[in-house]
Amino acid sequence: MEKRIGYKCRIGGVVLLLLTSIAALIAVAVIQHTWRSEQYSPEYGIVIDSGSSRSTMFLYEWPGEKENETGVVKEKTECKVNAIPISEMTGDKQKDAEVWEAFKNCTDQILKEIPVEKQKSTSLFLGATAGMRLLQLKDESRSEKVMRNLRTYLNSLPFNFQNASIISGEEEGLYGWITVNYLMDNFLERNLVNTYMRPHGAKTVGSMDLGGASTQIAFAVQEPGQGPDYMHVKLYGYPYIVYTHSFLCYGKNEADKRFLAKVLESTSNQSYKTNPCYQKGYNETIKFSAIYDTQCNQKPKNYNPDQSVLIVGTGDTEQCGKLVESIFDFKTCSSSQCSFNGVEQPPVTGDFMAYAGFFFISKALGKNGTSELDDFELAMREFCTSDWENLTVQKKDIKAKYLKTYCFGAHYVHALLVKGYKFDNENWKNINFQRYVGNTSIGWSLGYMLSMSNMIPSDVKVILPIADPVFSGLIFLFTALIIIGVVLVSIIIVRMCF
Repeated sequence: MEKRIGYKCRIGGVVLLLLTSIAALIAVAVIQHTWRSEQYSPEYGIVIDSGSSRSTMFLYEWPGEKENETGVVKEKTECKVNAIPISEMTGDKQKDAEVWEAFKNCTDQILKEIPVEKQKSTSLFLGATAGMRLLQLKDESRSEKVMRNLRTYLNSLPFNFQNASIISGEEEGLYGWITVNYLMDNFLERNLVNTYMRPHGAKTVGSMDLGGASTQIAFAVQEPGQGPDYMHVKLYGYPYIVYTHSFLCYGKNEADKRFLAKVLESTSNQSYKTNPCYQKGYNETIKFSAIYDTQCNQKPKNYNPDQSVLIVGTGDTEQCGKLVESIFDFKTCSSSQCSFNGVEQPPVTGDFMAYAGFFFISKALGKNGTSELDDFELAMREFCTSDWENLTVQKKDIKAKYLKTYCFGAHYVHALLVKGYKFDNENWKNINFQRYVGNTSIGWSLGYMLSMSNMIPSDVKVILPIADPVFSGLIFLFTALIIIGVVLVSIIIVRMCF
């Protein structure tokens, strides 16, 4: 009897050891797996916006933990490259030395904002826009040399250089649209528990960008149309269809040259030409090269780049408007609706943000932000019919080289938006002329960085509740105890049976 009780105690003790070891082994494994945490470090990215007027380096930062595979990006700093635009570079490394030095100055400034351990992993992109698109048309060989030299230089910097390319006008418009809606929290917003979620209703706004050599419009549509102007993009897990079109040669500077070519075509006195978009009292002498040395204007017969012409301002706002409209083709259209030059465009709907050149022109008129179309037109007429001397006193904060262009600019914006994009008295007030949203400048580069953040891996450190050596020791211990328990149970059973 005592022997049986002894066996029962032994069996009970061994089974208890076995079960306890199994439970402990499972518990350690579960704790190590479920209680682990991930520690993300901030990620950084640089985008160089090389436009027709200048290059600007933007440094962006975002938490390594993304929202539906897209980074929550913010602008950390920017640096203007104080040199000629890359479209004016020669392609000769020695002759372009000043440009490299200016890039170096910005690089040194950007480096100070990035932790040392993150510098080599910071992705670097360069996007060249309309200035380089024009150079590519004019001199493809020089364009390729410039881009090749840029890639070589950027690859030598202490960053993770990714790419330098000439982006299409449609991409520029799309990335600008992404920037605007991201800054306005139309993709993500924080809820009461401080987590990100898609805003209720998830409405987006359209964007309009006016650069030096091109202008872009972009807005979301419900159904895709035909052709490359309808682009698909996925952000924070949600798809969008965006209509976007870019008009090369219709940026403010190139449009101004097209307009001045029309001025020179007039039949007025050959010793000078009258410009209805210059205020009375403003005259200037312009070389033909300043007007015709571009792919956007056809050179006249017997063209002499050094020939000069005196241009006299008349301040005739009505004639100015008519002459500005002559650089557009508002009649040709093979679709149900077109903007201009035969380009199909669906009707504009909802709110729009107009930035870059649009902002500076509206600001000169005192009409930045939102306004009524009638108010904009009144401000435009008063600006264009002002005496030049009085205007320079009223607008002393604007340099004369820019001030002289704003009457043309106002009529240009009016013609583009009203006759081109089909804004009217009802929806003009939906246009918001702005330069910044919060403290962030509006442009395509932030939208580009957001899109690229989808492909940039996060630097994540896994924090385990049990250190690896301890975890390994515990696994070994409990596995050994289980084996011992199994062996002992087997021995006891064998003895009981025989």
